[in-house]
Amino acid sequence: MSRGTLIGIALVVILIIGGCGSYNKMNSLKQGVDKSWADVQNVYQRRADLIPNLVKTVEGAADFEKGTLTQVIQARQQVTNLKVDLANAPNDPDVMKKFQAAQDQLGSSLSRLLVTVEKYPELKATAGFRDLQAQLEGTENRITVERGRFNDAVMSYNTKVQSMPARLYAGAFGFQPKPYFEARAGSDVPPPVSFDFGNKPAPVPGGAK
Repeated sequence: MSRGTLIGIALVVILIIGGCGSYNKMNSLKQGVDKSWADVQNVYQRRADLIPNLVKTVEGAADFEKGTLTQVIQARQQVTNLKVDLANAPNDPDVMKKFQAAQDQLGSSLSRLLVTVEKYPELKATAGFRDLQAQLEGTENRITVERGRFNDAVMSYNTKVQSMPARLYAGAFGFQPKPYFEARAGSDVPPPVSFDFGNKPAPVPGGAK
């Protein structure tokens, strides 16, 4: 066997070994992304499951701003009726954007609702509402944590897929970069708070009492 043949065989063996190693690492990181995505879906589902009880509790408050409550109900319906392949979201930037947009809208509506409740001390004082509020706040914190973990997992995966030598094999093995959760536009600026008081005129600062 000639020297050239031996070199060729050695190169093939090196490529095979390198390919196997890269595949195993990329697959391991992909599994990490999938697990993080499942955790993200679980905490979002928990939030959605808490909302019906919250709505029922708030509806019992006299003269509560119906517009604010309606926004929460509609936002939850949009999330529930979202027609996308959630299992494929980590592989499809468009699906991820639709999912995130719907969830962010629900989060914003919930925030406005909880701010509005500040105007109703009798509602805040009920044990049922306080319990739901605590659960929702805990869930929102968990959503932030799980989204961060998901982005960390995606970063590790994408870094591997786009680095050498894994980049040589990634396409052939079907490993493509995955989209991140992105910060909501304007999330660094506190949203304006407006209250829907129906026909009741809004108070004028410094005006007659």
